[in-house]
Amino acid sequence: MLGGLLGLGLAGCETDPVADYLDGIGDPVRGAALYAPRNLGDTSRWAGRPDGAAVAVEQLEFLASELATNPRWAPEVNPAVLQTLQAARTEMRGYLGIQPGADPQVVIEAMRRAAVALREGSRARAEAALSGPAFPGGAAEVLARLAAMPRLPRTANAAGMVAAELDRLDRRR
Repeated sequence: MLGGLLGLGLAGCETDPVADYLDGIGDPVRGAALYAPRNLGDTSRWAGRPDGAAVAVEQLEFLASELATNPRWAPEVNPAVLQTLQAARTEMRGYLGIQPGADPQVVIEAMRRAAVALREGSRARAEAALSGPAFPGGAAEVLARLAAMPRLPRTANAAGMVAAELDRLDRRR
């Protein structure tokens, strides 16, 4: 039974490690941290796959926001990890042309909708998801950059740090 649940959870995490980790029975912060090295360790793996890149952006935004504000995690997380995640978020937003002060939840939802639209073959819906003040360069530019995602070194560093930090916290319990 546990193997089946684990398989379901891992399959779900390949598409969106933030949404319903382990089919809704797991902690989405843990799921996002667990998959950070895979999805954010070398963001150039998403070159040519803007849907996957959008999910990775969503994941980074989620981790940076949740680990800083979630009452379960924020008091325990090493401040260096939070600083590294903030630097990664700044790097990612700079590359994509996302407004530096954009509300993380706006970015998370926009990236999630864009990823779904791209997987379903609807560029128009993806562009609609990425329009608005959080994306001042325009949706077409964000989509082009998602499709040409390079390796982002600060993001890679944050991916390893957040996974190691969750492992450290789990060992303390």
